[in-house]
Amino acid sequence: MIPGSKSDHPGFRKSFLFAMQGFRTAVTTERNIKVMLAAGACAVVAGLVVGLDLLSWAVVILCCGVVIMAELFNTAVETVVDLVSPEFHPLAGRAKDIAAAAVWVLSTLVAVVGVLVFVNAIFFD
Repeated sequence: MIPGSKSDHPGFRKSFLFAMQGFRTAVTTERNIKVMLAAGACAVVAGLVVGLDLLSWAVVILCCGVVIMAELFNTAVETVVDLVSPEFHPLAGRAKDIAAAAVWVLSTLVAVVGVLVFVNAIFFD
């Protein structure tokens, strides 16, 4: 809802459709989302190949979801920064770099978790 607006919030169905529209827009316009989705698909295929247990599946799926969510947040931050600062500004660049760094840190940690999950499944199960 826009501050000062007297209109009501959209209903649940309409809000859900807005969310799907946002996801579709991100997937069609952002390369990194496509890369993250492909990496997630590879993790799922690898999980099927090694026969992950239920808890390992939960970890893999949660990690994939959190990385994609972080990339969506990063895309939203970059979009808002571009809106409020269409010309280059050092602070705008810093905000975008920091948002991207958050995704990089998370992706690195998720990669470590993935290695642990798959090493456990391959060598200790």
